[in-house]
Parts: sequence; structure tokens; C-alpha cells
Amino acid sequence: MSTQDTAPVDLSTVEAARKKAPEGQRVAVVTGSARGIGEGIAQRLGRDGLHVIVADLPSMQEGIDSTVEAITSAGGTATGTTVDVSDEDSVAALVSTAVKAGGHLDVFVANAGIAQVQELLDYDSKDFQKIVDVNIKGVFNSYRLAARQMVDQGHGGKIIGAASIVAFRPFAFLGPYSLTKWAVRGLTQAAAMEWAEYGITVNAYGPGIVGTNMWDLIDEKLAAKHGQQRGEALAENAQSIQLGRVSVPDDIARLVSYLAGEDSDYVTGQTMLVDGGIQFS
Repeated sequence: MSTQDTAPVDLSTVEAARKKAPEGQRVAVVTGSARGIGEGIAQRLGRDGLHVIVADLPSMQEGIDSTVEAITSAGGTATGTTVDVSDEDSVAALVSTAVKAGGHLDVFVANAGIAQVQELLDYDSKDFQKIVDVNIKGVFNSYRLAARQMVDQGHGGKIIGAASIVAFRPFAFLGPYSLTKWAVRGLTQAAAMEWAEYGITVNAYGPGIVGTNMWDLIDEKLAAKHGQQRGEALAENAQSIQLGRVSVPDDIARLVSYLAGEDSDYVTGQTMLVDGGIQFS
């Protein structure tokens, strides 16, 4: 396709739409925010002054409550709720909860996701369907329903998705997980193209090796595969990090804070790595 085949998008519409936004506190939804990276993102956006809708599975209610408490104890405002991102009706209800809590929706962080560590030859079809339902369908539901609300509001917004370093560089034993994150990267680009005219920016963040429960699982499975002790597989992979340390959720939360704020108004369609220098785009 040549440049003549695509109509230019005037991204000044992003700034114009933002100026139409109602005054007062901005509202952000963060899915999968009962723990890990999502919890870090929710707390950071709370410190940034947004009203944060802390959303996760019903089984994570304790973590939801803990994240809400952390935000409010730090002087922020938050509302806890449950969601199953693979269910469209559940995500629609989440968007409604956000609007009821704050009057509008300004930021939606589609963070919820799962990891599975398994060789492709032994991969179970039910596990494959599950990771597709959560990591692809869940992000699709989140992006689309958040965008519909933002279009109806008429003042744009920020949609941000969870990709990964494996959206650029797949890892062995993480085949379907890598597939889903490549899909998030592609969906992010397509959504950014379609929704720019409404003043909506769409971006994704790509963590590398993060000290969370997800990487504990990856380490456990890789260690079992290679006859290693717990922690050895993580340490081996971490040797590729140029900055010399495994990242923490706040590293990712800082990038999301930027993508959720006005300083990134001219940034859209990007999947930004935050991996300490493992992979260079």
C-alpha cells in the first residue's frame, strides 16, 4: 500500500478532543489490578490524581480490596469491582461502573492476562483456548467497549494494552503466550488507525522480565524442564538485561503513567518496550 492509498489523519483532533473533556478528576480503569503489574499501575495512576477503577476476577477480591486500600491510604480515590475480560457483557458492566463512579471514562488499561509455559508438542487445546480468550479476546473486548464509551463522550481518551517483549521476540516454551502478545501489538496498531479521528490514542507496553507471580511460574516451569533449582532459570534469563536488574511493577507503571497523560497526546499505535535493554526495536 502506498502513502497515497491512506488518508492522512489530523492528530490535532486528539488535542481538540482533550480540550472538550469535562473538568475535574479523570477516571481510569485498570484490569488485572489485584496484584503484580496491574496493581503497580493502579497505584501509580492513583498517585497521578485519577480515580482508579480496580478490576479483577471475583476470586481476586482480597487483592482488589488491598489495591483500593493502598490507593486511598496514599490520598487517592478508587473503586473496586470484578470483571471477566473474556466475557463481553462483563467488560460492558465494568465500563458502566467506571462511568457511574466518575461520570466519564478517560483511560482504560487492558492489563489482564495469563501466562502458560509448555512445549508446543504437548500443548493442551483447552489451555490454548483459555489463553486466547483472556489475552486476545479480553483485550479486544476491553479496547472496543472502552472506545465506544469514549466516542459517545466526544472528548477522546487513552486506551493502553498489555503486550510483552515476546510481541517482538518470542520465547521457547511460551509459544501461545507469544502469539497472543503479537496479536495485542497488531490490534493496538489497527485500533490507533481507526480511532484517531475521535481523539483516542491507543498504545501498549511491553515488559521484559518482571519480578511477579507470572515470572515465578515461568521460572518454575523452565527450571523443571532443564533440571535447575528455583530461581536459576530466572537468573539465567536476567543476564541479558543491559541495566543489570530484573524490573519491578513500578518500572512499567511509570511508562503507563506517561501513556495515560497529556504528554503522550501525539503518541499512538506504539508498543513500547520497558525491559531494561533486552530487546531493541
